[in-house]
Amino acid sequence: MKILLFILIVCMISLLHAQKFEGLALTPPMGWNTWNTFAHEIDEQLIRESADAIVSSGMKDAGYIYINLDDCWHGKRDSLGFIHPDPEHFPSGMKALGDYIHSLDLKFGIYSDAGWQTCGSRPGSRGYEYQDAMQYAKWGVDYLKYDWCNTEGLNAEGAYLTMRNALYAAGRPIVFSLCEWGNNKPWDWGKDIGHLWRTTGDITNCFDCVVDHGTWKSLGIMYILDMQEGLRIHAGPDHWNDPDMMEVGNGMSVAEDRAHFSMWCMLAAPLIAGNDVRNMTRETIEILTDREVIAVDQDRLGIQGFKHSSNDSLEIWYKPLVDDSWAVCFLNRSKEKKKINYKWKSQIINDDFSSRRINFKENTYYIRNLWTKEDLASTNKTLKNEVPPHDVLLVKLVPVN
Repeated sequence: MKILLFILIVCMISLLHAQKFEGLALTPPMGWNTWNTFAHEIDEQLIRESADAIVSSGMKDAGYIYINLDDCWHGKRDSLGFIHPDPEHFPSGMKALGDYIHSLDLKFGIYSDAGWQTCGSRPGSRGYEYQDAMQYAKWGVDYLKYDWCNTEGLNAEGAYLTMRNALYAAGRPIVFSLCEWGNNKPWDWGKDIGHLWRTTGDITNCFDCVVDHGTWKSLGIMYILDMQEGLRIHAGPDHWNDPDMMEVGNGMSVAEDRAHFSMWCMLAAPLIAGNDVRNMTRETIEILTDREVIAVDQDRLGIQGFKHSSNDSLEIWYKPLVDDSWAVCFLNRSKEKKKINYKWKSQIINDDFSSRRINFKENTYYIRNLWTKEDLASTNKTLKNEVPPHDVLLVKLVPVN
């Protein structure tokens, strides 16, 4: 009875003073999540082994710090309503697992749902938001992915606001990831509630397809990319558009993985890996840990890139960076190679959102190929190159003066 009274008092106080914890995601979060590869089949051994692999593979040093459990870690609620982990798959408990993750200088992420059940039919947080937030704080959780299954009759903004207030009342700074799928336009209201919000339904490991599951569909990389149109004005430090976790290393070609990773960096998207990090090819590790490409995503300006032009399946994207630099990505969406004959001097780039402008007749930039680590002269010369099918040419422009 005393515990329930305490929770009620905490709820009342939080309603008066609650806000989100600021400054936890000044650049897009980087980490790893269980769902894309393991779905419901997770246990504490998998999590520990994966955390170890994040360290040994170099991913931690490259910036991947969140180890995030997705759905189906849940056991049952006790007589007071507090959630506990599945005792068969997590016999040591969540506090011990979080302590192990923290011992590696990594951060601990967990999953719940705004509805009465999660997508995997485990206990959701509806009606138990404050108790769950208190439990997460007790376990040392650093990141919460909050899903939107089984939410019939709920108002999305209100439901996420309730959990935001609960997290704040619990007192532990936790990155709040709104996994609302974009149905209720979370970019319009999510900035003061969470640190990132999903803009689409679930991703799948396909470059350009839609997989129909009957009651819902999962989307390929290009479909999700197209759905980001017009959303960049809502993103920035501490509030990011989230086009879902990555499928790098999950069965696409190396070129497709490279294009996928490049475009997520151009979008200033959270970089949450979704592969089996314990068993990665050299090519997958090289893509996921490329420091110069990651720097495009993690640029402290926090400005999402934009599509400047598209011609015959070849798209050109620009992203403003610090120090008057730019990232430029030539994306080949076709199954045929595309030749580039890009006359910089004929281009004027205006980005009203960032108040940035380039007149290549007046300004000269050095060109750096970020994937091959080659310097490609300057924008005084026409860029002549070739992009293989489903691949990219990603360059950084650095002003000469």
